[in-house]
Amino acid sequence: MPQQRQNLLLLYLHNSDLAGDVVAWSQYDGTGKTGHTTGDSEEPPYSSVLDAMKDGWRVIQCAQQFPASPGMEYTTAYLRYEYVLEKLEDIHV
Repeated sequence: MPQQRQNLLLLYLHNSDLAGDVVAWSQYDGTGKTGHTTGDSEEPPYSSVLDAMKDGWRVIQCAQQFPASPGMEYTTAYLRYEYVLEKLEDIHV
């Protein structure tokens, strides 16, 4: 009987738009089929969150929107637009 395992995909976008360009990503495969690590490819697995959704990924967390503090509008920091996606996949044990 197949069991399900979670596959997580974290996509960081250029802006808050779900169709925005992916600038960084991480993937964690709970099935054990693949062993991705950060920086293991030059191209993101999807060009946007919307493209990942079309391939069956479910968005489980959207980026929080915070206004820039006065005078900090152009300061760089951590990647703000993080989206967490998941896909449940069958495994046979």
